[in-house]
Amino acid sequence: MSRIAIFAGALGFWLSIAGVVGIALSPLGFRLGLWDFAVALRTVLKFATFAALAGLVLCIVGLLFAKLAKSSVPVGRAVAGLIISGLFAGYVIAQFSKVQSLPYIHDITTDTTNPPTFVALADARKAAANGLDYKGAEIAEKQKQAYPELVPMTSRLSPAELFVKAEAAARAAGWDIAAADVQAGRIEATATSLIYGFKDDIAIRITTTAAGSQLDMRSMSRVGQSDVGVNAKRIREFIAGLKSAGA
Repeated sequence: MSRIAIFAGALGFWLSIAGVVGIALSPLGFRLGLWDFAVALRTVLKFATFAALAGLVLCIVGLLFAKLAKSSVPVGRAVAGLIISGLFAGYVIAQFSKVQSLPYIHDITTDTTNPPTFVALADARKAAANGLDYKGAEIAEKQKQAYPELVPMTSRLSPAELFVKAEAAARAAGWDIAAADVQAGRIEATATSLIYGFKDDIAIRITTTAAGSQLDMRSMSRVGQSDVGVNAKRIREFIAGLKSAGA
């Protein structure tokens, strides 16, 4: 039993390390251009998670056999592997579960009938895997069911006043501003995710209303069929921030 405990614990530890290394290499390789989005998530991250899970199981086996062994068995590696693999594999599995719970859409807008368009970022959108065009009814209904709270923002401020607040909020968010045309009431920007460096493009449109102005917003991922709710969250938080600032 002691040999099994030592072997399982050691193998589990190194599989856990291999899994963590693979999980780290997934975004690093994508950022360096070594592989594309599909390889990063569906190959590298997938097998790294499997390795971490296998390490987790072996570490548990090693600890169980160590407890059953009559002689003293070192369990440091097994414990370390258990913690390491549990943390990283658990995070990946949680993210996967989140993906499964949300609709497979990556283009979110407050106006599903006439969404804000990309002008300054049109070429970047055309070159991206997800393209430029809005898919209309194909995703509008899914969005309404998942995020019914995402509607146009109305304000008593004039379009010019609301534009100033919206531009300031966009810059404060750390987005790369591609266009800020107060006359057209249009702001375009790109947000880049921290780990993978995924890019989402944002279009903000401000129009005049009888009571003041209206702001519509669109956030669209360049790659990936599911955005894991990121675009909806971005719009929700941006509008909430504007309202808190008195817009």
